Order: sequence, then structure tokens, then C-alpha cells
Amino acid sequence: MKISIIIPAHNEEAYLKQTLESLVSQTLLPQKIIVVNDHSTDGTQAIIENFSANYPFISGIETTSTAKHEPGSKVINAFTKGFEALNNEYDVVCKFDADLIFPNDYLENISHLFNNNPDCGIAGGFCYIQKKGTWVLENLTNTDHVRGALKAYRKECFKQIGGLKSTMGWDTVDELLAQYHGWQICTNETLHVKHLKPTGKTYTKAARYKQGEAFYKLRYRFVLTIIAAAKLSLKKKSFTYFIDCLRGYIKAKQSTTQPIVSEKEGVFIRNLRWKGIKKKIL
Repeated sequence: MKISIIIPAHNEEAYLKQTLESLVSQTLLPQKIIVVNDHSTDGTQAIIENFSANYPFISGIETTSTAKHEPGSKVINAFTKGFEALNNEYDVVCKFDADLIFPNDYLENISHLFNNNPDCGIAGGFCYIQKKGTWVLENLTNTDHVRGALKAYRKECFKQIGGLKSTMGWDTVDELLAQYHGWQICTNETLHVKHLKPTGKTYTKAARYKQGEAFYKLRYRFVLTIIAAAKLSLKKKSFTYFIDCLRGYIKAKQSTTQPIVSEKEGVFIRNLRWKGIKKKIL
């Protein structure tokens, strides 16, 4: 199975070397790794150049967006730059973060998930973070969800969902649209990936508003948004997060913000979410 990997990177000098070292040590090597250096001001570029000089399947692209952290849009814009540089000769395309350490059989096991299930459209392992010297499962993890840090897409699925959306919530809408087109989300709980920089570490109040806006863009409607925001705020242990999400949703609804899914897709998404909620309750 031909696997291509795109890694958006912004000031990842402290982590990128470990990520690339884990990827060049895989039992199944990727066909291509493209690291997109997005406006870095540290030693990120030097690390990319060093690995590119030693591994022919690794290359780098430099792009300039903004130094500001913009959840969703910044990372996906960088990913898109990398994807545009890929040829069409791949079976699986991955969007990986630049702060991960993969077990050396990670890609081999991901290929098994795809090969063993022709309906598998998106696959991945689980992220673990370090707490008090111990690696523990990151609390945003679900068995039916692949974290945005380590997405792997079958080519046909990736094309059907129209690629990745440049918005916060992109790593939810991709899976919802994949299921809309009949694909399954596949995870392997034995694949423990070390996440060196926990998700949301740099999230601001504006980012919390963006999360509410993302619910509006997905056509969740208000009651479903309340439930989704409450779930996230409990995981993050922040009531403020809940309030800011709702404010973001209301602000988006009152503005000219447009949904990123069609009416038909929105109906499917709401039905799928309500089905999941009822299943957990009953």
C-alpha cells in the first residue's frame, strides 16, 4: 500500500526531529513525506533540510500564512499546500502533526486496517500524553473517532469528501462526510502514539467561539450544539468553554457565516449525532 504523509509544521523545532525519526524507522516505509514549513521562526527548516538530504522520500515546502495560531484554518491551509505537491500515485494520504512519536509498526498496522476492510475510509491509532512521568490516553479520544493529529485517508474516501475543510472542526466534518458517503471510521486501540504537545494547549477565547461557529457550519442546530458544547466543556473541565461555544454559535447564526455542508448532508449529520446520543443513553 502506497502511503503519502503531509506534516504541517509551525515552530516545531522541539518536536519535529522525533516525529521524523519515528517515521523513517517504520516497518512499512511511506512512499512520500512532505513537511510544510508554515512561517516558522525557529530551527524547523534546518531539521527539514537535514532529513531531506538523508532520505529521498522526504521533502519540504515553505509557505507563509500568519504567525497567529488559528485553529483549523492555518493547519489545513498548510496541509493543502503539501497535498498540491503530491502526485496521484498514492493509496492512502495522511495528515500528521509535527509533534508525534509513532510506534515503528504504525504504518504497517494502518495499512492492515485498510486492506482488511474495503469500507474503511479513515483510520488511525490513539494519542497518549505524558502526565507525571506516565503516558496516558488523551481525554479527547473516542474509539469511533480518529484524532486530527494522525488522520489517514483512503484515496477514494478523501476525494469523495472533497478534501479537508479549512475551518475549525475539520476533523469532525471529514468523518461525518465520510460516513455520509458510506465509509467507516477505523481505529486500532493497540497503536499508542505519543503526543508531545497536547491538543488545545494554545487555544484562546476566540478559538472557543470558533468551536461554536463550527457547530453552526455543520448545521447542528441549537439543541445539538448545547449537547456537543457541554460534552467538550466537561472533557476540558471548563464551564467558560461551554458558554463561549454557545456564544460562537449564536454569533455565527446572526452573521453571514455559511454552513460548510449541504442541507442533505446536514440532515444526515444531525440524524447520525442523535443516533449516537440515544445509543449512549439507552
